[in-house]
Amino acid sequence: MQLRTLAFCIFTLATTALHAQSWQPPPDSTRCPSKWGAGDQRGSANHMKPQTVLRAARLIRTGEAIELGRALSVSMPLSAGRSFSLTTKRTTFVQESNKRGSNEELIVGEMGQVGTQFDGFSHQTVGNSLYNCFKMDEVSTRNGFTKLGIENVGFLMTRGVLIDVAALKGVDALAETYEITVADLQAALKRQNITIEPGDAVVIHTGWGKLWGVDNARYSKGNPGIGVAAAEWLARQDPMLVGGDTAPVEISPNPDKQISLPVHQIMLAINGIHLLENLKLDELAAQQVSEFAFILEPLKLQGGTGSTVAPVAVR
Repeated sequence: MQLRTLAFCIFTLATTALHAQSWQPPPDSTRCPSKWGAGDQRGSANHMKPQTVLRAARLIRTGEAIELGRALSVSMPLSAGRSFSLTTKRTTFVQESNKRGSNEELIVGEMGQVGTQFDGFSHQTVGNSLYNCFKMDEVSTRNGFTKLGIENVGFLMTRGVLIDVAALKGVDALAETYEITVADLQAALKRQNITIEPGDAVVIHTGWGKLWGVDNARYSKGNPGIGVAAAEWLARQDPMLVGGDTAPVEISPNPDKQISLPVHQIMLAINGIHLLENLKLDELAAQQVSEFAFILEPLKLQGGTGSTVAPVAVR
């Protein structure tokens, strides 16, 4: 009986320690109001100013534009529970002498959360609380969010920085269970002789994007990405957005089974920093482009949680 009791106590202590190690989001009282002010809805997009555009424009030397967005198609990888379909419509064929015909399409799908997509602040919560402590039950309606809708973001043009962690490790792609650390980010930046500045668009190359359209099941099952410590370090660098060539940017599933997609909460709900997912980064990485002018504008989806986007790097 004593041995059983001792074993139970050891198990209880170990379980308690395990739970104690799990990351927990800070309470509303310590994270609100946002550093951008009470009632702010734009978060890191507040970095967007005329001088931000001018700073990015000065990086354009060759005029080469590199597309970072994926094509939207019925064959693209989709996260569980999401859908996308496109049906073409023959809308007009007139009998006048010019015989004009026209075609359109009907799209059914989560236009805020498919393809290369930009996460807004209404996308993630901590309990009932969104970015800047707006409350879900006060701003969520059947027809969209009355606060924190993606239409608040607008046009973004800023300095882009590619952090190539795959190249740092000497691999085409990181292993699907690899958690990118602060040391990895710092070592990659040092190797590329570049630093992060406030208001940058920071994108992380893991190589996982090579599976897009090739092995969609593996692409979606799990992926490498930044962990909690790396996300918190990146947030302290004060970027405009953080992106990656995976579906969630962060490691998924998280090695700590007690938490689910904590980086989404760290970036969106806690720090008001946008996430940019499913980027096409192979060309930037192949050309070893570390710094560029980054251009993006989300769709004006009134009250939307995010937007499919087609960002561009210009150098």
